[in-house]
Formats: sequence, C-alpha cells, structure tokens
Amino acid sequence: MSESLLTSPRGREMFSYLPGYYETSRVMQADMNTKGAEMDQLFAALDETFQQFFVRTATWGLDRWESELGIATDSTKPLDQRRAVVESKLRGSGKFSGRLVKNVAEAYDRGRVEVSFQPGEWGFTVHFVDTIGAPPNLNDLKAIIEDIKPAHLAVIYRLSYLTIAEVEAMTIHQVESITQDKLLGGGL
Repeated sequence: MSESLLTSPRGREMFSYLPGYYETSRVMQADMNTKGAEMDQLFAALDETFQQFFVRTATWGLDRWESELGIATDSTKPLDQRRAVVESKLRGSGKFSGRLVKNVAEAYDRGRVEVSFQPGEWGFTVHFVDTIGAPPNLNDLKAIIEDIKPAHLAVIYRLSYLTIAEVEAMTIHQVESITQDKLLGGGL
C-alpha cells in the first residue's frame, strides 16, 4: 500500500468501512480525508457548544449566563472569576441561611469556608479556611453576599494568613515564592 493521505481521524474511520479494493486508491483516500476533516470540525463545534451549557466549562456562552442572571458582563475578568460569580448567583437563591452563604462563598473560593452567626451582635462571619490571603475576587463575593443577606445583618470576612512559625519552617526558595498578600497586613 502507498503512503496514506488520511490525516483525519473520522476520515480514517469512514475509509475503514469501504471495500478493500479502495485501499490503494489515492482518490478515495483524499475524498474520505476531506469528508472526515469536515466531520472533525462539526464534532469539535458540537463539543464546544455542549460545553456552553455548563457554567464550569462555558467560555463564549458565559455572556448568556450572565445576561440571564442579571449580572453585568466584565470581559476584563478571568473566566474562572466570571464563572464563580455565575455559579454563586445560581447557588444564592432561596431562604437565607449559613448553608446558603457557605455554598455561595465556596463557589467563589473553591476552598472550605465556615460561616458562624453572632445573633447578639446582629451579624455573621465568613471565614476562608483553606485559602491563604484574600481570594482573588473577594469584592464580587462581597457584592453577592450583600444581595442575599438581610439588610439588618452585618458581615465580617475573616481571612487566613501564614504565621511566623509557618514562614520560619519554609525553605528560602519557598519564602521567595510567597506573595505579600499571603502575609498578615499584606492583603486587602
């Protein structure tokens, strides 16, 4: 058999269904490769469109999600931050509770969040347990929590930072890679 012209995966698959006497036909190989390339593009477009139906994989369809939820589109923000806003808005409906705030905050942070209420002080605290320093889109989270919480409740955000003991236990290389926002007084 001569060198195959089939570079398309679907073209090779379609060619495999043809009778054996076409095996050496350069015309049929070129025909199946061309048709296969079109099929490859079609399947890629379908896969990309399918991804837009899910917030965590949406790219160009994120504008539609934001529009449906009444969120102002800010194309200067990274996709993961925009997705977090959409996901948080989707999670942030229903009766106000600690679980609701926790779900919304974890959609932004992707880490463990603890919510505690201080009824005597008419407030609650959102503590970012797994995140060191301020989450990158804390202002978006604050805006969403302001939208879902009752107006009479105050909210306090508690961030976690590296301690002196943790920094002292690090190697020089590890210390050099730490950004200032991970240290107390360096963020916000």
